[in-house]
Amino acid sequence: MADQISSNGQVDQRYDASQIQVLEGLEAVRRRPGMYIGSTSSRGLHHLVYEIVDNSIDEALAGYCDTIEVIIHEDNSIQVSDNGRGIPVDIHPKMQKPAVEVALTILHAGGKFGGEGYKVSGGLHGVGLSVVNALSEKLCVRVRRNGQTYEQHYERGVTMTELKVIGPAESTGTMIHFKPDSTIFEELEYHYETLAQRMRELSFLNKNVKITLIDRRTEQETVFKHDGGIIDFAQYLNRNKDVLHPKVIYFAAEKDTVQVEVALQYNDGYNENILSYANNIHTQEGGTHEAGFKSALTRVINDYGRRFNLIKENDSNLSGEDIREGLTAVISVKVREPQFEGQTKTKLGNSEVRSIMDSSVNEGLSTYLEEHPAVGKRILEKAVMALRAREAARKARELTRRKSALESTTLPGKLADCSLRDPSLCEMYIVEGDSAGGSAKQGRDRRFQAILPIRGKILNVEKARLDKILSNEEIRAIITALGTGIGEDFDISKARYHRVCIMTDADVDGSHIRTLLLTFFYRHMKPLVEKGYIYIMQPPLYQVKKGRDIKYFYSDEELNRHLTKIGRDGITIQRYKGLGEMNATQLWETTMDPATRTIMQVTMEGAAEADDVFTTLMGDRVEPRRDFIQQNARYVRNLDV
Repeated sequence: MADQISSNGQVDQRYDASQIQVLEGLEAVRRRPGMYIGSTSSRGLHHLVYEIVDNSIDEALAGYCDTIEVIIHEDNSIQVSDNGRGIPVDIHPKMQKPAVEVALTILHAGGKFGGEGYKVSGGLHGVGLSVVNALSEKLCVRVRRNGQTYEQHYERGVTMTELKVIGPAESTGTMIHFKPDSTIFEELEYHYETLAQRMRELSFLNKNVKITLIDRRTEQETVFKHDGGIIDFAQYLNRNKDVLHPKVIYFAAEKDTVQVEVALQYNDGYNENILSYANNIHTQEGGTHEAGFKSALTRVINDYGRRFNLIKENDSNLSGEDIREGLTAVISVKVREPQFEGQTKTKLGNSEVRSIMDSSVNEGLSTYLEEHPAVGKRILEKAVMALRAREAARKARELTRRKSALESTTLPGKLADCSLRDPSLCEMYIVEGDSAGGSAKQGRDRRFQAILPIRGKILNVEKARLDKILSNEEIRAIITALGTGIGEDFDISKARYHRVCIMTDADVDGSHIRTLLLTFFYRHMKPLVEKGYIYIMQPPLYQVKKGRDIKYFYSDEELNRHLTKIGRDGITIQRYKGLGEMNATQLWETTMDPATRTIMQVTMEGAAEADDVFTTLMGDRVEPRRDFIQQNARYVRNLDV
């Protein structure tokens, strides 16, 4: 087959049917979709879009695509178009069918397996197209290639039409239009903001690529294009914070086919926010690239401080924790053959990347600090203040460190512990108020449910250093009860409960307490969130009685639907103002019984957005918080003031 001219005028490398290597069939996808897309909930539904968009991004990484368009249609079907080379349409030598059909109907068939189709790829497993096809009621693919436009239709992964030419084409590219299968997914409605977060992230990581997101249901449209790349990303993450230096520190390097990019900027806060990526995949568990960055950053800052006598001769070195206080950093590497590890396969394992990142940061940051001594001095001063606070925190932390996981004398006095000792079977309820705490203690299953009442609102940790945080009695009780320690001592393997259940009133104060607790866990015990140990309990808003029949409802909508069916004659409606209004039996039946309760797991998806929301809601600056409230007020339900 002759070379193709790509949309940006480059001569195509050989990318044809011979590079589509077949590994296995599609049989298991529809039977066990969770193995391939994580879940069949809203998370899995949105993952379908990411799989298709990632294929377009791979074309951009290869240098053949700079425009991607994502459309949410009125029927919640999705259309993704790009101006890449177009999926190959020639006959596959082994399968004797068009290569595009092979890619869409056979698992692990794609240009990422062997050959030279892609040097760097985010869609690593070659399953994206075929899995989306298998889990769609209908899918249409349209390819512009060889001066012609080709089209083919599928239903639930089965080919319905032959690949046919439907007209000429002046450009190249691929369009995939699919509708998720209603028999597979629990939810079928796409959320614009969820997709926008991922498109924004991809546009930061792939500068000069224009990604347009269009919602035909509301006619909302956003264009994401960031010529500054991860420099813009760091600025975006810090946009609601007061920064120590207005210009983002940026450097890039390439060695042994590994491309490294680093952007960092300090703010006056106390939390570090490092986002690392490998081939556009968010490596939330870190890995060799993040380890190389941290070790080099610590070494360079200490060397700089000693060379200019900002760290005295007899003083000990600053720790990495001190140096990273207030740091926002985006690390992006592009690796030809990435190796992912960890429970969620989001930890980079390539050993060579660590040394490449280390040397790149060493050279790039050292040069920057030499040329910008005022910035270097500000960073050092902040780290030295962090060191002093850390020493104070170390003394405070001694109060929370438990001598032994089994010595009940070290547990907080107000904790009603459970009898089981296997953490995977145990759950701890953090309950607002002594009254609700008393009902929860009486109503619980003592074998596996522990109760920790807290009084009032805990400290807002977004505005405090660790030493002040650890002086708060309620926070100390939570840390001690959990058994993990905090900060340098944190060890998730010592967690005494694998479910930490936040149970607060369904009112404004309850929401505030819940947000304060989530901020604390996210900022200071993030592994608990990453492991999925944090849960939010949803108590009912209403009790409806008719004779001896009692029902509970968790929203106005639920209540109104019920009243429409039965009318209001002879019924009594109680609106719960707080958990303390329920007796032990009611609390068990509605909020604590595993068979009937409503429970929401807190996950780490959208970590950058989560960080931003916590900063906005809990930080010092009023303007971003006011803007957030004005923009989101219309989404509030069941407001009780």
